[in-house]
Amino acid sequence: MDGASPPVDRQLAAAAATVKLRLVEVSHDVWRRLIDDIPELKADDALANLLAASVEANVATLLDVLQHGITLDTLDAPAAAVEYARRVAQRGIPLHALVRAYRVGHARFLQWCLEEIPQQTHDAAVTRAVIRRLLDESFGYIDRISEQMISAYQHERDRWLLTQGAMRAVRVRALLDRERIDPHQIEANLGYRLDQHHIGLITWVPEACSSLDALSRLDRLSTALAEELSCRGKPLYVPSDESAAWSWLPLGGRKRVGWEQLTTTVAAHDPTARIAVGDPAAGLDGFRQTHQQALRAQGIAVLARPGTQVTTFAEVGPIALLSPDLDATRGWIWHVLGELADDNEQSERLRETLRIFLATNGSYQAAGERLAIHKNTVQYRIRKAQETVGRPSHDRRNDVELALRICHRLGSVVLRPMRK
Repeated sequence: MDGASPPVDRQLAAAAATVKLRLVEVSHDVWRRLIDDIPELKADDALANLLAASVEANVATLLDVLQHGITLDTLDAPAAAVEYARRVAQRGIPLHALVRAYRVGHARFLQWCLEEIPQQTHDAAVTRAVIRRLLDESFGYIDRISEQMISAYQHERDRWLLTQGAMRAVRVRALLDRERIDPHQIEANLGYRLDQHHIGLITWVPEACSSLDALSRLDRLSTALAEELSCRGKPLYVPSDESAAWSWLPLGGRKRVGWEQLTTTVAAHDPTARIAVGDPAAGLDGFRQTHQQALRAQGIAVLARPGTQVTTFAEVGPIALLSPDLDATRGWIWHVLGELADDNEQSERLRETLRIFLATNGSYQAAGERLAIHKNTVQYRIRKAQETVGRPSHDRRNDVELALRICHRLGSVVLRPMRK
């Protein structure tokens, strides 16, 4: 039986017309399923009512497509559906909830149609052909409309982020610049408590991409970090330019976080984004302090070659305090390390061995285990490193250890270039 034959068209149209007589009941049933199955959609009454209007508009339009044979090529999404996608974006409801709503709603809609089709004919071949047409047309509709919904959501989310971000940025900069402000009013405007512990973040996207895409990615990353670290509420997110943002994670009374967990979360959610992190700090002064630390950590992250995805002030604090005068830092390192500061593989191997050796309190055994080499190899490399430096490693140990840490973090930026 041809799926596009007149009998199939007539039976599908008849089934759609019959279902449409119960439009209100069908739409309410689909709406109730969405509310029950998708927790993110359980918002306030206004949004729930708009969801009901969106569902009814989609059900009516799809039934018109089935009843009248309307082609999908030029079909636009119902206005109520587009407005619902925009409102969902403004509320920060994740996109996957909207996409899932179309899948769940489609499945429920099909149940109503599939119950009606056998009532229109007793010819099994016609029934099978009508069902195939139903599936083809309805899946085609969902595919086309959901793509339009995704586009509407993303466009509105980007616009909303930029608009809200600009307003937040003015207030946040007033806080950071120590302007005369009312902290309680700022808290109300920002929707963020200042009388708690915070972690300041600087996030950025190094590769070329649209500014809206970059800021959306960074917003999602900040939210993911807050969730993974069990923060007390939503992060404060403020775009600082077209590919970078400032964020504060609310910790409540907590004074510590797991840096390893933070690093793992960043890698899992956005493998190419970069992030610099301040130490946890309390209150309004802490809000400023952790942000300044994150900025200093970012300075190290940008300089480092090749660098890491996550740079914490806890790791690079002393280096960050030296790095603003890079020429002086470089000259000091060359003086302290001598030829060990040369930019070549042999010097790098000796530097890393000496760094680990000093970090393990001068234990050849512990250093060997960290480096996965025999302790005799460690002894040999330490001797060679001392010969290269020109003094025993315990002389000016603090200077040597700090110089090695800077070399490890910044790489070729501070090393002595080799002559070609």
